[in-house]
Amino acid sequence: MQEKENKRKQNIRLLVAIGIALILVVLGQFYFYKSTDALNNEITELVLKYNKNCPLIIQEGIRLDSVSLPEKKAAQYNLTLLNIEKKTADVNVIKKEIEKSLVSTAKANPGLQAFRDNDFALFYSYSDKNKVFLFKITIAPGQYK
Repeated sequence: MQEKENKRKQNIRLLVAIGIALILVVLGQFYFYKSTDALNNEITELVLKYNKNCPLIIQEGIRLDSVSLPEKKAAQYNLTLLNIEKKTADVNVIKKEIEKSLVSTAKANPGLQAFRDNDFALFYSYSDKNKVFLFKITIAPGQYK
């Protein structure tokens, strides 16, 4: 008799533990999806804000044309090099110099804080003054952390 009662108590404890675990899982998922939506809204608003100011000369000879979110956890900056023409430029040298600068910018620029905080990849797509594609640079979260 004592053994049956112990087993019954043990089963009740097990059922209570399973119930609590299920409640925690449901609450965890609700919180996770809610925070994901908040992040998506924050990032989308930030991109819209950037685009309202475009086109924007961000440095002598460089114009920011637009910003987009091409995939999950990625932001793309579309830029034009105003003094460069692809057919006369050494594109590889230009790309290497810009890439060095972009990594330090990604680490320090306060405007990129939301992307840094959320481990976004940053894509920079460059075109020449005639809108001819030059190159794309990707800065992964590991490069700016």
